Amino acid sequence: MPMDPLSNLALSLGLAWASGIRFYAAVFIAGALQRLGYVQLPADLALLSHDWVLVASGVMLLGEFVADKVPAFDSLWDGVQTFVRIPGGMLLAWGAFGDQSPAAQLAVAIAGGAITAGTHLGKAGTRVLINHSPEPFSNWFASFGEDLLVLGGLWLLHAHPLVFLTLLALFVLVLVVVLPKLWRALAWLFRRLFGRTTAPRGAA
Repeated sequence: MPMDPLSNLALSLGLAWASGIRFYAAVFIAGALQRLGYVQLPADLALLSHDWVLVASGVMLLGEFVADKVPAFDSLWDGVQTFVRIPGGMLLAWGAFGDQSPAAQLAVAIAGGAITAGTHLGKAGTRVLINHSPEPFSNWFASFGEDLLVLGGLWLLHAHPLVFLTLLALFVLVLVVVLPKLWRALAWLFRRLFGRTTAPRGAA
């Protein structure tokens, strides 16, 4: 039975959003819930409940869970996962909207890719700044917070799709404001680390 358009849109953009933080968790949770009969995914995403997909995404989920808790290594992991999360989130958005028209499916895939990219860049950039601190606790708190955020978001998009889409719109607005500031903060940090801080005016 096809999903209603609102739930379909929430699923598409929600999976894209979650992919920017925990791609493997988004794949595994969606597939496992379908396998257990709690949700009915669109036909194009039914493959997520296949045994091999569940095993592969489950193993990678565990690996990412550990890697994301190791200061500095988590930023290296985020860098590598740039090539997985963004196209992966776009594909999930595409598949989740498979019950709609091809034009609508392409439009939501483009929007999903943008949301995944923004979420990923925000997560990865914030982690770089957090890793500048010598203690590991802020990194652990951030990582566990992201885990809970993804779980809560995936539950919300299923239980209350309109609420989720409203919060997602606010999240995107915040990203638009925060990402340029985050970029400037990262540029300053890298200049400082590599000894290229700008000298004050009038200095010799």
